Amino acid sequence: MTFKYNHTSHSKKVVSAVLAGMMALSAGGAAMAAESTETGQGQTAAITNTAAPTGLFSDIKVGYWAEKHVYKLAYQGILLGNNGLFRPGDAVTQQEAVTMAIRFMNQEGQLNTDTAAALPTNMEVGNYFKPYVALALQLGLIDKTEESTVDVSKTSWGQKPASREWITKLLIRSLDKDAEAKAQNNQSTGFADNASISESGKGYVNLAVSLDLAKGVEGNKFNPTGSVTRAQLATFFSRGESLTDTTYPNTTTGYVTGLKDGQITLVVDGKAVNFTVNSSTPYFTKDSETRASATDVKLYTKVMVVGSAGGASYVEVVDATPQVESVEGTFARSLSGNKIGIFVGENYETYSYDEATAFIDQNGNAIKLSDITADSIIEVQRETFSTDKKTVAIRVKSGIVNKSDNGVIAEVSTSGKTIKLVNAAGATEQFAYNDNLLITYQNRIMSVADLKAGSAVKYTVKDSVLQTITLSQGVEQSVRGTLVEIGGNQSTLTFKREGGSLEAKLLTEKPEVIINGIQDATLNDLITDATNGDQVELSLNSDDQVTRIQVIGRQMEPMNGVTVVSYNSKTKVLTVLDNNKKPFVFTLDEKTKLDYNTTKPTLAGLESILNDGRKLDLTYVGTRALSVKVIYKYEGTISNIDTSGRKISLLSGNQTITVPYTTLPTVEIYNKSGASLGDLKIGDKVTVTLGANQDVVQKVALNTVAQFEVVALEANSRIRVKSDLLTSQFYVDQAVLTGESGQTLTSSQLTTGNLINVTFEGATPKAVQVVKRTLAEVTAVDASSVTLKQFNGQTETVPVSGSVKVVKSGSTLTSLTSLTVGDRVEMTKDTDNSTRFRVLTVMSKQFWSYDGVGNQILVKRETTADTNYRFALGSSVFVHQGDNTLSVQSLRDNDNIVLYLLNNVILEIQKQ
Repeated sequence: MTFKYNHTSHSKKVVSAVLAGMMALSAGGAAMAAESTETGQGQTAAITNTAAPTGLFSDIKVGYWAEKHVYKLAYQGILLGNNGLFRPGDAVTQQEAVTMAIRFMNQEGQLNTDTAAALPTNMEVGNYFKPYVALALQLGLIDKTEESTVDVSKTSWGQKPASREWITKLLIRSLDKDAEAKAQNNQSTGFADNASISESGKGYVNLAVSLDLAKGVEGNKFNPTGSVTRAQLATFFSRGESLTDTTYPNTTTGYVTGLKDGQITLVVDGKAVNFTVNSSTPYFTKDSETRASATDVKLYTKVMVVGSAGGASYVEVVDATPQVESVEGTFARSLSGNKIGIFVGENYETYSYDEATAFIDQNGNAIKLSDITADSIIEVQRETFSTDKKTVAIRVKSGIVNKSDNGVIAEVSTSGKTIKLVNAAGATEQFAYNDNLLITYQNRIMSVADLKAGSAVKYTVKDSVLQTITLSQGVEQSVRGTLVEIGGNQSTLTFKREGGSLEAKLLTEKPEVIINGIQDATLNDLITDATNGDQVELSLNSDDQVTRIQVIGRQMEPMNGVTVVSYNSKTKVLTVLDNNKKPFVFTLDEKTKLDYNTTKPTLAGLESILNDGRKLDLTYVGTRALSVKVIYKYEGTISNIDTSGRKISLLSGNQTITVPYTTLPTVEIYNKSGASLGDLKIGDKVTVTLGANQDVVQKVALNTVAQFEVVALEANSRIRVKSDLLTSQFYVDQAVLTGESGQTLTSSQLTTGNLINVTFEGATPKAVQVVKRTLAEVTAVDASSVTLKQFNGQTETVPVSGSVKVVKSGSTLTSLTSLTVGDRVEMTKDTDNSTRFRVLTVMSKQFWSYDGVGNQILVKRETTADTNYRFALGSSVFVHQGDNTLSVQSLRDNDNIVLYLLNNVILEIQKQ
């Protein structure tokens, strides 16, 4: 058959468009199965017999995978609906596919109703479709001889669902490659169901595959008789538009030169064209299937608008790169005739401007030309999409600023020594400062640390450098000193400021108290003393009241291993002997911290066991006992286990403690049942619990540290964790919890996904430390440092000293040089404080679908035996294409993606 429609430039450009858009022929069964939930009912709706929609199709919801393509073609009049429905999941019929192809090629002007009457008798189609099918026969899009053999006993030719093989032929012929396809008819397609493909269709399939228009389905099959949905057909025609020179009467492509409320202005062939927009106007970008927003349309970018009568029905950003060029120079002066003169290097040049030119200062604020001072460094931006190259913006990059103003602090950068302010006019500006900056509040000199975002200020600038800042209202600040007294009603606090002066401050109703090692500390846990009180940092609000008290140092003295001589419960006086038999007398009170082998110690309970000969550890200030601990256990390192003499020796601090045992003590080791003394070795850190009389060993608990990932937080301070894919659970209510920076936490402040180091005393968690996790790409590495690009785009060079572990491909290596540029890694500290890099596993896959309920994705199987096609997503998985961050929902069937996994959980997805 001779192909009669000659549209070479169209056909060449549309190849790659259909290549990207022909999901119906490349997605395989997976894509069609995913769409099969949206099926039409009754007779297939014609896409050609009603007017174009004035609103959304009721069965195409916002976020539907093909929404972009369906509505673009609908507003262009290439496809139409039926009674407000599109029926996207219905199988497309042959007469519909032919009609859309004719419209897509903008050949409706060639329709002739007279020739429609000459259709072959077996090619029965609806009256509306007859001219389209007749024209398709004339253009060679369909073959009269081939269609004469079609079985029409069950349905008419026009109502017959278009098969994958039939659509392949239609596409190849529309690309003027009929002869090229026929030349490959004698070659096997290589598909397992090659025998099911007609002899006349093999060449078309071969060519479509070689052009990457078609791919197989599961099991290396082509499935030639499989159907194509209406949404799929709309998608590949829509995507083909960007690469064809076919024009449509209501479609305009140009460069954005104006964005005002309710209007977008495009320059098309040197002329300005205005379109009105409103809240219901749909916005899309070329490279995304999901809706964009009006803010995604930027000046001087290339945009396509579909609409009529000056109204935009559909807006798509075709190229998001602003078409501008920049020239930088030194401003000389303004000239008559709307021109400026600048020095570019040693050359003097002039540039014109008009009423549309924007004048902008170095902070991005609008200014007047008269505000630009001589010798300022400026940037002239000109558009490049017209021969006029009009000046669109003149931006001051650096200039001399002298001013006084009122404003609000927006941001303080101590590293860069800059302060960003919002001035009285509402504009944001940034200035440098130096050590001479004078900051005051009510005649008090303040520091840069006292400047907080939101503070109202007056400020002066000279030579573009901040000179003075006067705070107009109180600000939060912090002071340090020694805690002297808490008022009797706990409403006041007296402290000695660093420097020696006594000051009294009011307390807020419930000030926060932070003491390392004490969970939920209160005012009663603070040590007050004129000379030996807690060293504290006080946070003061704008009313100068104390909102937070953090203990940063204590002067208490320890006394360990003392022996009780006597205790008077009425006077609360305790007499003890130290290790040198020297007597000491201390007084206990309600603030004394108590510890004696119970979870809820009380003074009354302690008094009952303060009998003669009881051994204690205590801390004190003067004669005041700050803490009293009954020695019921020793912590130290095993120096000897004498099984014949039945005794255990520990090195605790600078002394060796030897404790006998009469019966074999219980040995407790985390994650090990039935442990015994034989499981312990010299050098192990242990806690030895004594019997009631403090004379024999009752239990030995091995002190270990293990690293886990928090899986879930449960009631009563119980957490579920996993390590090496094994899940366990334990309570942390008796443990000291600290964050990445050592700050005290509560169990409720732990979050799912936290990496934690847990210190166990036997099987009991005693301390939990949140470990910092850095997920990043290695961009440079040497023997002592690694440069990492984090998911947020920030780059940092991390010096690595001491031991290092690189876990890669199942092996643990000890050199940074085993890392390579491009590796994705998780950087943490291991339990032994060594720096650990775990290199993520890399897989290249084709995306299939996203399971939002199970928070996982499915990928295409490589073979029928491939069971590794379902992957869990991390809680903050990073999805991107280049430097553009994407959402998981934006991925589409058959997208080529690279997965980066840790313990079979996806932490990063890179779209190709």
